[in-house]
Amino acid sequence: MTDWPTIELTDIERFRALAAGVPGAVVTERVLPAEPDRVKSMLADLDVFAEIQADLVSATVLERDGDRVVVLAKGRLGQRARLTGQLRPGWCWLQSRFLIMGMAVAAEPGGGTRVALTGGIRVPGRAAIVPIRVRQESAKSLDRLERLLRA
Repeated sequence: MTDWPTIELTDIERFRALAAGVPGAVVTERVLPAEPDRVKSMLADLDVFAEIQADLVSATVLERDGDRVVVLAKGRLGQRARLTGQLRPGWCWLQSRFLIMGMAVAAEPGGGTRVALTGGIRVPGRAAIVPIRVRQESAKSLDRLERLLRA
């Protein structure tokens, strides 16, 4: 037995820590007036996830082993990316050679659900994101999600 302290982190806190290790990554967060389980189930559906992402047309799971996935993402301009990573309700971190996408969801104390997003074009050979328009695109994605939750 040790005397080391332990701490439980929310998915949002884990997400912030992971994104902090990626140069250029910007985490955009918003508290939405919806139940966490509803938001988690919506974002675990890759069709909905693709619908809220600015440049995506579709995202299809090619392989799954538990929460480890391989996803084929198709962009609005015909580009394709084979992303690998983790996908489970309330958590997504996917990356390819040229792209990083991620989101996390957690209940907000006092009500509602906090959603955090990051993503962008990856610098080949490095764990870095080109920080052009990341904040604006994530804010637009959160606007789309909020509209879907109201519908």
